[in-house]
Amino acid sequence: MVSRKWFLTGALALMVSTLAPTKASADWLFTPFIGGTFGGSAKVNGVGGDVKNEFNETLTYGGSLAFLGGGIAGFEVDFGYSPNFFGSDSNDALNLVGDGNVTTLMGNLMIAGPKAAVRPYVVGGVGLIKTRVDSADQFLTDVGNNDFGFDVGGGVIFSFSDNVGIRGDVRYFRGITNNDNNGVDLRLGSFQFWRGTVGVTFRF
Repeated sequence: MVSRKWFLTGALALMVSTLAPTKASADWLFTPFIGGTFGGSAKVNGVGGDVKNEFNETLTYGGSLAFLGGGIAGFEVDFGYSPNFFGSDSNDALNLVGDGNVTTLMGNLMIAGPKAAVRPYVVGGVGLIKTRVDSADQFLTDVGNNDFGFDVGGGVIFSFSDNVGIRGDVRYFRGITNNDNNGVDLRLGSFQFWRGTVGVTFRF
């Protein structure tokens, strides 16, 4: 009789501990990615005034390091590099370190759904957009620019296990310019583009 009581008590305790919600753990997410840019454009100074110039779709790659705490909010550092962004010929051979390139480094706020096998998220933040062209005639009036900018977008993480998953992501990038040389007058710049990527996410 006593043994049966202890058995029932132990079984009840095991069931309660199994059904009780577990405390959400904090995760670091590292995602090397590859993809492409599209919808890129800027105003180029030319004869007859500013002309909107559109750029080819091109390869992009980089990496993201994100932290998601026990809740839904976290932060992310995102680095991207597009080696032949300002290439004039869409049939150019693959070039991983082209001169006409765009580099982005963004610090983002990240809002994600509850931790699950499929976890959607949105991101947005500010940082650096660095452009370099083969000649000054291609983009604005300078061969290289380091500009303030922002990005906003979202995606979804598909987890195959506790440590590995696949992440798809789409983001919009745009430069911000200061139109006052003696003060601060920040406005949306003409340079903008979209980026779509896919990567393997490692959780630790």
